[in-house]
Amino acid sequence: MSAAILALAPLAATAGSLEAPVKATYLYKFVPFVEWPAAAFSSPTQPVTLCILGGDPFGAVLDQAVRDQRIGVRPVVVRRLGRMEKATGCHVLYLSAPRAPAAAEALQSARGAPVLTVTDGADNAGGIVSFVLRDNRVRFIIDPTAAATNGLTISSKLLSLALDLRAGR
Repeated sequence: MSAAILALAPLAATAGSLEAPVKATYLYKFVPFVEWPAAAFSSPTQPVTLCILGGDPFGAVLDQAVRDQRIGVRPVVVRRLGRMEKATGCHVLYLSAPRAPAAAEALQSARGAPVLTVTDGADNAGGIVSFVLRDNRVRFIIDPTAAATNGLTISSKLLSLALDLRAGR
């Protein structure tokens, strides 16, 4: 599985043509490299839920990327949310505009909950993982302190692929 995530790193995001598909793929490829607390799932076969809050830059691309995907025995499902509440059941939460009021509220709501928050931009807006574009490639920055606050453990393999590690919240 680490080879699969490594294979994404060199993909160029020329003129944005590959940016959304690469980010969509990363969203579910991150999951095997994150350890959630047992209480994050109600059963061993509960789906891994990827939530998109606010503007959805992926559209059908994300749905196609996760179609028939499984993380172990867990299927992967996508939910699009108008707002975030503690009980939404999200395991991964993507926010394309982390500085927007609704996104800031969602990040605050997710703080301390077993949710991997993913944002766009290197300004460390409070997400655990932040996508950045460097040299026309989609890369990411990880905040392991924020992950620990949410009860998540990020594998050393994924940490080693990060462009940078930050402690921001």
